[in-house]
Amino acid sequence: MKKNKPPFPPTSTAYKQTEQAHANPRPIALNCVKAFFIGGAICVIGQLITTFYITFFDFTEQTAGNPTVATLIFITMILTGFGMYDRLGQFAGAGTAVPVTGFGNAMISSAIEHRTEGFILGVGANMFKLAGPVIVFGVFAAFVIALIKTLFMMWGVI
Repeated sequence: MKKNKPPFPPTSTAYKQTEQAHANPRPIALNCVKAFFIGGAICVIGQLITTFYITFFDFTEQTAGNPTVATLIFITMILTGFGMYDRLGQFAGAGTAVPVTGFGNAMISSAIEHRTEGFILGVGANMFKLAGPVIVFGVFAAFVIALIKTLFMMWGVI
């Protein structure tokens, strides 16, 4: 007697059924709560750093933003270097990826991963594979918004 073997390669519906049968359920609500609180805690730390700069270094609210961002990225890079930020990211998920600290983590992780290839072709080139498009998009978006604002000001709308 001949057994019926499943088709190889499996059809997309058969593959989806097999995948769903073996997939672990994800606690979506718990993941959202963890991301919310950890991301919020990172933002509270950023606000404390801003307040520190305003209080002790005579910055204004407008001028304290840049050193705050630089400080948060520096702290993230130190924590990533010691492997602590990755553990926090495993726990909090998107809560650590959304703030500017996620950008710092992505840059330094790429640099650490490719350090064996040398400083120029390894660290330098690969570190900006992610950062480059983010920076280019940010600069381009700022240019477009400034252009729109300038046009609106020239037309007297603003």
